[in-house]
Amino acid sequence: MKFSVERDVLADAVAWVSRAVPARPPVPVLAGVRIVVDAAGTVTLSSFDYEVAARSEFAAEVDTEGEALVSGRLLREIANALPHKPVQFVLDGTKVSVTCGASRFTLATMPVDQYPNLPDLPERTGVVDGAALQQAVAQVTSAASRDETLPILTAVRLEIEGSTISLLATDRYRLALRELEWKPAKSDVSTVALVRAKTISDTAKALGSGEVDLSLGEGTGVDLIGFSAGGLVTTSQLMDGDYPPVRRLFRDENPITAVVRTQDLIDATRRVSLVAERNSSVRLAFAEGEVVLDAGQTDDAQASEALEATLSGDPITVAFNPQYLLDGLGALSTEYVQFGFLQETKPVEFVGLDKPGGTVAAEFRYLLVPIRITS
Repeated sequence: MKFSVERDVLADAVAWVSRAVPARPPVPVLAGVRIVVDAAGTVTLSSFDYEVAARSEFAAEVDTEGEALVSGRLLREIANALPHKPVQFVLDGTKVSVTCGASRFTLATMPVDQYPNLPDLPERTGVVDGAALQQAVAQVTSAASRDETLPILTAVRLEIEGSTISLLATDRYRLALRELEWKPAKSDVSTVALVRAKTISDTAKALGSGEVDLSLGEGTGVDLIGFSAGGLVTTSQLMDGDYPPVRRLFRDENPITAVVRTQDLIDATRRVSLVAERNSSVRLAFAEGEVVLDAGQTDDAQASEALEATLSGDPITVAFNPQYLLDGLGALSTEYVQFGFLQETKPVEFVGLDKPGGTVAAEFRYLLVPIRITS
């Protein structure tokens, strides 16, 4: 095996596949990245942790075809540290030499014949805009649970119905829903998939803008989802289980609504939450023309701030976990946020507005359970 490639091309490819290299591999060979070089001038890097697989293909100047398995961690660190010059790989016996300018590294190889076969990419289900996917995933994944004792809630639920994809995530205290349009291969497609939030988040960030092929189907005995764009491919096992029927928690109407400028509320929340002790709340008291934020329940420190607000309905006071409040506000891409209330103890809905009284940006909705206010 012998080939040469530009440093930046190599670094991008290694960064992609290293995502699926496990930190604590169940078997030693899974700590490696497999390098396959063919006579047509294509180099394929791949990694696998039995759940997520990643592949990257790039063109190179190939002298000799072949394959090798080397440490994924070392390959990533070396690729990032190399100067911006052509990089040459040469397999010599059980060693791979990496030469770039005056820099030279030697990596030991692992037994490539013991490396498992990666699952095949399922048939393409449709095409989605990468930038829209990245934004949608970022909006909902903050609401996914990090508690591995309830693994089903660490997933993002994808509901695909015709030309619409809905992404939902919840940790029981908040719920995020984002809908986006895509181009399905078949107009009557209708399916549901549960994807680990971390997997879809890392994948959407790495793929960036441009068209992304989305594939759903049967792999080697398990349901798979696949994403591919520009020579980058990743597949992931889908999670099993019954996701709670959370979509019905969104109300058709809210008897009380309030509108506040989004960035002003973000800034004020950050300021008053400086005095909020761990696990304590920030209270928002909505009245005609204003909302007053306050935090701090001890004699040591308190904070309050008033902002302009437009209220429709009776005055209402709610208390939120400040980080959950900031996550919901930060996910909005609109100048204003509209809160929808039923009563002080019921979940509060966040939606975006371009201006007070304007059209609701209904593609993203966030529901947050308030903290009970103690007198």
